[in-house]
Amino acid sequence: MKRTKGYAKKAAVFCAAVLAVTSILAGCGDNVKPEATGKDTSTNTENTKVEPISKITIMANLQTPEVPSETIKKILEEKTKTQIEFQWVPDGSYDEKFQAAFATGSLPQAAYIKNQSSFVLLRDAIKNGQFWELGPYLKEYSFLSKMNPDILKNTSVDGKIYSLYQERPLTRQGIIYRKDWADKLGLAEPKTTDDIYNMLKKFKEADLAGGGKTLGLADRNDLVYGSFKTLSSFFGTPNGWGVVDGKLTPEFATKGYMETMKFIKKLRDEGLINQDFPVTSKTDQQNMMYTGRAGMYIGSMPDVETMQDKTSKNVKEAQYDLVNQITSSSNSKPATWALPGYGTMVMFPKAVVKTEKELKQILAFYNYFLSPEIANLLKYGVENTHYTVKDGKVVPGTDQKLLEKDVKPYQSIALADTTNVTPSFYSLPVREKAEKLAKDAISFGVPDPTVSLDSKTFNEKGARLQDIIKDATYKFMLGTIDENGFQAAVKKWQDEGGAKIIEEYNTAYKNVK
Repeated sequence: MKRTKGYAKKAAVFCAAVLAVTSILAGCGDNVKPEATGKDTSTNTENTKVEPISKITIMANLQTPEVPSETIKKILEEKTKTQIEFQWVPDGSYDEKFQAAFATGSLPQAAYIKNQSSFVLLRDAIKNGQFWELGPYLKEYSFLSKMNPDILKNTSVDGKIYSLYQERPLTRQGIIYRKDWADKLGLAEPKTTDDIYNMLKKFKEADLAGGGKTLGLADRNDLVYGSFKTLSSFFGTPNGWGVVDGKLTPEFATKGYMETMKFIKKLRDEGLINQDFPVTSKTDQQNMMYTGRAGMYIGSMPDVETMQDKTSKNVKEAQYDLVNQITSSSNSKPATWALPGYGTMVMFPKAVVKTEKELKQILAFYNYFLSPEIANLLKYGVENTHYTVKDGKVVPGTDQKLLEKDVKPYQSIALADTTNVTPSFYSLPVREKAEKLAKDAISFGVPDPTVSLDSKTFNEKGARLQDIIKDATYKFMLGTIDENGFQAAVKKWQDEGGAKIIEEYNTAYKNVK
């Protein structure tokens, strides 16, 4: 449900790599600013006598056209007292290069994983002991010891930690709506799913865009990052999987999922959403907002900054606002689906990192990455060169070529996104509000309990089986099948492997508990 369509093909290639490497391995400082507490962390070995490793090789994902300059690298080497050799691999071929290096035992000491799907493919190798377990060591380091335990749990394999994660936002989904339209019609911000419906209905009836072309909600062909999953959380649907009567159950087998489909079908039947949303691209969806045709967008709240800028160029009086605490008749408390909280991860292969001593020295090096000085360096670059500070907040520079050459590549190796990072300055109050609402939502974010679990059948068939549910979901919302038709699709999913996935996930869930 959360893997890419190319997953099965990648898995086949990677399994071969794992088999190959299994046979191969069978025979085989200072000046860092103190923490906010004022405690002296000028050395990153506050809780241990281990010094950072003197030289390290790192394989990293290059997401820019050219290899970066060494401006950031030189400062990083100076602050950590470690000589760094980067192996920059272009994003388009990263998985392939990683797999080849893994299969031949030639990974560097620190190897970044491209994404969550890539990490899933490594689980068998991890279980076979080919990467260092890190959990027992983290408590020895001043910053690594404070990594979020919930996110660490999401990266775990059989309940153990084998990687350092790169922070990513947990809960950024919400509602962006035309406040000027709402004010004109005397509408308060929506607090329930009924309020959402009423706002969309009023927007269309008032035809505030003119010409009879006004839409309430603009949506796109994405059941996750479009409107569906966020609306679904308002109706109490679990995130991917949920515990129902003590047993892990797929989201589409719950009452909330059905209510969400009925809600969106009603919007379409009444013309309150673009009729072709199952085939609408994100670009076309956002253009409906930019041109002033639609009054509501459900998705990533930070999008409001670009949305306000682009819409104002077409409709000067346009003003947006945000909300993300929504309840429904079946879910009396606010809820929103949460991401796992990590993007890439860095791991340490035993084929290269031979001893516990070397591992602890590498961890001492990475401990710096979560210090305020290095966290800011890797995210923003050098003050007064790549950014300035205004009212205690970072204002990025405007020289995009310089930022792409010096800074952007190093963001792919950073661990910190918000921890010990100076906040960014936002000229738009509504953009500042997006950050606050996202932070507040962590308290009611709903995690996916299967993120750290493994199902062999899901790995092999999950993407194909999910297409059965995706197709049936759209057909229901378009009115071409009814509830019986949807349940028939669920049964097909079960018969073709879904029942086995449920069994395997529940077994893994019980083992971890």
